Amino acid sequence: MSIIELKNVQKMYRTKEIETIALENVNLSIDKGEFLSIMGPSGCGKSTLLNIIGLLDIPNRGHLHINGQDTSQLNDKEAAKFRNKTVGFIFQSFHLIPSLNVLDNVQLPLLYRSGSGINKTARAKEVLEKVGLSHRMKHFPTQLSGGQSQRVAIARAIIGQPEIILADEPTGNLDSKMGMEIIELLFDLNREGSTIVMVTHDEHIAKQTKRIARFFDGRQVE
Repeated sequence: MSIIELKNVQKMYRTKEIETIALENVNLSIDKGEFLSIMGPSGCGKSTLLNIIGLLDIPNRGHLHINGQDTSQLNDKEAAKFRNKTVGFIFQSFHLIPSLNVLDNVQLPLLYRSGSGINKTARAKEVLEKVGLSHRMKHFPTQLSGGQSQRVAIARAIIGQPEIILADEPTGNLDSKMGMEIIELLFDLNREGSTIVMVTHDEHIAKQTKRIARFFDGRQVE
């Protein structure tokens, strides 16, 4: 059963001088509980695709359905609420807020949920325990290694129990040992039921996932 479905999706960026097609006629279905790798050379549209799936960007043409919901029908406020509830993001550069400690960074997604009844601090401690960083909750991002920072980013991504995790080059800023630890953590989350879509340049890592979707010049080629 598909949890994500893109139909004839096109994304074009326009300036006064030029039009650039980032994605062209993309048709892609991703099953619930799948771990999909997105691969292709730089500039082929991988991150644009991830941003569209995560409702951070909208296509010029075509449709994105998530859990059967046509996301083109959502206004900005509805899209933000839907994204906060359904999708967790993991970025290559972590995007932690330097002035907040680990515990506060992890709690951030829950601050945008009103009336959820969730004990934010207790939930943050729970996910930090899950990623092996409960002993670092009072530390600040500048006091963490790259691997620890990415674990904090994963904890932040999963605190709201999203069905979908989008990971954009999650090992790109890590050495091979730390990178494999992060990938193992993602596989654990996938085994627990999360649907994961990951952009990566690492063929070895991609081949461990259930399926690879390859892109070239904005088109899916495999």
